[in-house]
Amino acid sequence: MSTTEQRVAIVTGAARGIGAATAVRLAAEGRAVAVLDLDEAACKDTVEKITAAGGKALAVGADVSDEAKVEAAVARVADELGAPTILVNNAGVLRDNLLFKMSASDWDTVINVHLRGAFLMTRAVQKHMVDAKFGRVVNLSSSSALGNRGQVNYSAAKAGLQGFTKTLAIELGKFGITANAVAPGFIVTDMTAATAARVGMGFEEFQAAAATQIPVQRVGRPQDVANAIAFFTDDQAGFVSGQVLYVAGGPLN
Repeated sequence: MSTTEQRVAIVTGAARGIGAATAVRLAAEGRAVAVLDLDEAACKDTVEKITAAGGKALAVGADVSDEAKVEAAVARVADELGAPTILVNNAGVLRDNLLFKMSASDWDTVINVHLRGAFLMTRAVQKHMVDAKFGRVVNLSSSSALGNRGQVNYSAAKAGLQGFTKTLAIELGKFGITANAVAPGFIVTDMTAATAARVGMGFEEFQAAAATQIPVQRVGRPQDVANAIAFFTDDQAGFVSGQVLYVAGGPLN
């Protein structure tokens, strides 16, 4: 960090996977981190990992698609950790299926968590960023934004987050706030394990097959994504905004 002030970050979906790795990485960068997930108790491991390393963290339970719960969660973070000026919108769910099998509920759930959730969280946090004349918003998109069989809901949500990011950058830039998106490729998480199960493959076999299609010849880890997010949240990244960075081990068409 380029300042002695401890900035406060909120990472959604931070109980596990990319969110947990990001929370730990931001804490290592000197941030106080609100570890937010649907189930507050599920955040315990991430919080303990941060505090054991000498960092400061707070577990927060909230449904990011619920307006009242988002407002309450952000208010609690501001009261207990300080005004949040870094937001990582990582919370996400899968409801994969082919279009003709997909229910309206499957569509709504994915769109609500990814898109509505990012909107509600960003709207609630941006007031603190404007007051501080500093802010960093990082939204988690995906290589699925380019299209992926069986994920019409997820692909639409992740593509939508890219447009959301670019518009935030335009609207909020004059307040010292940047907005960027990170779009992971194949990352070893519970979500990719669920995808392997959906297509009827063992997870190790699924990873091995994916690695053969990736130029760096390996699959990604949550820490790979956390490293990219950490760059976008840095004080010195203030002239980088409205960008989508694919963290996929190679170029994507």
